Amino acid sequence: MGAGVKADILGRGWAFPFRFDPATGAIATSAGEDNIRSAMTLILATRPGERQHLPEFGCRVHELVFGPNTQANASLVAWHVRAALERWEPRVDILEVTARPDGSGRMAVAVRYRIKVSRNESVLQLDLATGS
Repeated sequence: MGAGVKADILGRGWAFPFRFDPATGAIATSAGEDNIRSAMTLILATRPGERQHLPEFGCRVHELVFGPNTQANASLVAWHVRAALERWEPRVDILEVTARPDGSGRMAVAVRYRIKVSRNESVLQLDLATGS
């Protein structure tokens, strides 16, 4: 499958975070697997209720960032991340979500996923601040 065909199947859209392409001055876009990664990042960065016409869109992980930096809270973070991605990103299968606290007040989150069309696997890494 050619790169152009693959990008058409997997999608195209505005890049996240929103920015302008310095070479053209146009809105930066993403396509193919980059578009999926951007969409996943957008889902996890959006708090439910932020979008007026789609109030349930997003991830409830933001409710936990000021919680204790414990393994119990990390388990809740992993659960919310998985639930949001399974609901809002139909182009991937979520294989594993891990979250682990560290001693500095941060929580490392890793999402291992498989793109349904290409069967390619990848990992999305997040670093969240917590309340310690």
